[in-house]
Amino acid sequence: MSFLAVAAAILAGAAAGTGMLRRAWQSKAGKTPWRMGGLALLAFTVIWPAWPLGPVRGPFIAITLISLAAWAVVSSGYKRRPAKAQRAGRESLAPEPAERLTTKWRTTLRWLLAGPIGMVAAMAVGISYTVWAPGADQTRLLIGALIVPVVWGGAMAWTLADNRIVRATAVLTGTAVIGFGLSMLKGFA
Repeated sequence: MSFLAVAAAILAGAAAGTGMLRRAWQSKAGKTPWRMGGLALLAFTVIWPAWPLGPVRGPFIAITLISLAAWAVVSSGYKRRPAKAQRAGRESLAPEPAERLTTKWRTTLRWLLAGPIGMVAAMAVGISYTVWAPGADQTRLLIGALIVPVVWGGAMAWTLADNRIVRATAVLTGTAVIGFGLSMLKGFA
């Protein structure tokens, strides 16, 4: 059996299995037969390519093509809807930064929270992980160092998106104090 024939059969099985699952999710009643049939067909579509393509290569290609077929099935139901009318400024769930009421001290505090205070809180989390996590010293140091930019980015995004700036101040300051406090309790031994 040629590779293209196997790939076409995988795509067909994946599309049919995904279509059955989609029908189960859209049905009000009688979901079980469609769900079981779709899952069984997808499982079979993952397993059977092991014989014509090999025990490692076959399932790997099948899983890759299943995700492609599932994407095609899901996107086939895409409908473009007109945009909803804009709400008034304060009624939206997450107003844009330009729509917020701003003062000089809020702007300065938001800048400090997104920058240095967020960095200090991120460092507290990274150092606390380095001190308390089990494992080799080098591994703990590396993972702790990799945690810092991720947490700092999260702190930036959160403080810039949150309208309650006092809450962000309290959480980031508390994170820094607790993180460094826990680190000092144990030390890097």
